[in-house]
Amino acid sequence: MNQDWEDRVAAAWATFDDYAEDDAEDFRALIDALVAELPSDSPLSPFEQACAWDSTGHSDRAVPLYREALTLGLSGYQGRRAKIQLSSSLRNIGQPEEGVKLLTPELDAPSDELDDAVRATLALCLSGLGRDREGLSLVLGALAPHLPRYQRSMAAYARALVAPEG
Repeated sequence: MNQDWEDRVAAAWATFDDYAEDDAEDFRALIDALVAELPSDSPLSPFEQACAWDSTGHSDRAVPLYREALTLGLSGYQGRRAKIQLSSSLRNIGQPEEGVKLLTPELDAPSDELDDAVRATLALCLSGLGRDREGLSLVLGALAPHLPRYQRSMAAYARALVAPEG
């Protein structure tokens, strides 16, 4: 879509916290109105609607929309966001194993600013499967580079959490 549309979507999301919990339907209507301007086959349509449902506490309604966006070809940065958010929603509805399957390949994807979000969401999905050590390893590994000190030791501890015992 064009920059004007993207700016208006960003402006709508900037107002999200202004909506009270009982105004969630109004926020979703705002997103729906913006989505209505897109071509019917745009992957951005189900993606933005999924985000709105998800952000207003309806992971169950968001899951099929994220899947549709990815099926329609959502890729790049927004595609990666969709995978992160879909995995989180899957965990929320009791399907963390699907989230793990979806996000694990993202660990080897080209690096971007979403790397830590991938690891954090994957850690939550792993925890949902009782694989807390693996999840903690991912979170510590993601945190280590941001620390003012102890980066090397935290990274080593992260690796040790999942190293084979021997």
